[in-house]
Amino acid sequence: MINRSLFENTATAFALKSDSELERAYFLFKMISSQPLVRIGTAATNFALKANLPVEGLIRSTVFDHFCGGVNEEDCLSVIDKLYTKGVSSVLDYSVEGKEVEEEFDNALEKILKIIQFCEERDAMPIVVFKPTGFGRFLLYQKKTEGKEFTSSEKEEWDRIVSRFDSVCKLAKEKDVEVLIDAEESWMQDAADDLVEDMMRKYNKGKTIVYNTLQCYRWDRLDYLKALHEHGKNDGFNIGVKIVRGAYMEKERNRAEEKGYKSPICDNKKDTDDTFNSTLTYILENINDISVFIGTHNEESCYLAMELMGKYNINKEDNNVWFGQLYGMSDHISYNLAAEGYNVAKYIPFGPVKDVMPYLIRRAEENTSVAGQTNRELTLLKTEKKRRKL
Repeated sequence: MINRSLFENTATAFALKSDSELERAYFLFKMISSQPLVRIGTAATNFALKANLPVEGLIRSTVFDHFCGGVNEEDCLSVIDKLYTKGVSSVLDYSVEGKEVEEEFDNALEKILKIIQFCEERDAMPIVVFKPTGFGRFLLYQKKTEGKEFTSSEKEEWDRIVSRFDSVCKLAKEKDVEVLIDAEESWMQDAADDLVEDMMRKYNKGKTIVYNTLQCYRWDRLDYLKALHEHGKNDGFNIGVKIVRGAYMEKERNRAEEKGYKSPICDNKKDTDDTFNSTLTYILENINDISVFIGTHNEESCYLAMELMGKYNINKEDNNVWFGQLYGMSDHISYNLAAEGYNVAKYIPFGPVKDVMPYLIRRAEENTSVAGQTNRELTLLKTEKKRRKL
């Protein structure tokens, strides 16, 4: 039987937090729970950074240090080591966004290759992650998704993207490090999906190295997974998927309305939850063919995964099943699952403070829009503060 009160254990959840870190977390989530404050704070922060006002120290000591591991890989080491004392692994996420030039894409490639080398030396870091648009222009993926002809220079540019993907997956295979490739907007995703499938076909023989990401707020993702599963069975490669609910909902709906096509997003949260849980169930029923990284802050989905693992006799330590949450969030899920012996990893964003701000702002806005999430964090932090006083 699954212990349905597992995630109430705040002593385990916040064991790594000092009293002052606990207070800071409470203060931050209190701020995030207010939509007007998030809007004002976001605008003020953007202005201060653009005007080169000396605010990096303040950002670093508050929101940055709570949600990020550091400004570079070495800076993250103390966080990585600390998490691993509680059985929680780390996925370093170079969270610099919105680059557009070849030099930046090559820099991102070098960064990921360096992280893979870094991972080889540390048991605490079995997984790396990158975004498709970290390695090439969004508009190129979009053009390929739309089936439009490339110019000769675009063809060369696309070949460089393929080469960057291949370099990462090849080194990861050599070093036995798993690679999660993030999903992005639907109107560029088909090109990314096809490219990731090519990498799976090449590098997922015998063991899963390459993982694509399924955003389950898209109603077509389970059908996509079933088709991918058939390809894997026919061509003899393992499927790797990270499943998440999704990160671009407003943008997706607005574009569908503006351009007059059916929205790729589920109609409501219940449909999204059902799609996520159906996808999770399909994967765990086919665990011999499909490896999964369950990226969720949803407690019910975690309980479902635990129940299904029990039902299908999947060992808690089976490397084909990982649970993942973002650093600075849902510690009650991460640390309690790890204490029970499950494979758990925290996504740890890092990068220069200024460059990581778009990521941090998105985190704040997402938390504000999911009121239940923020209230849950606040309740648990309050419970732990009270417990420590007693």
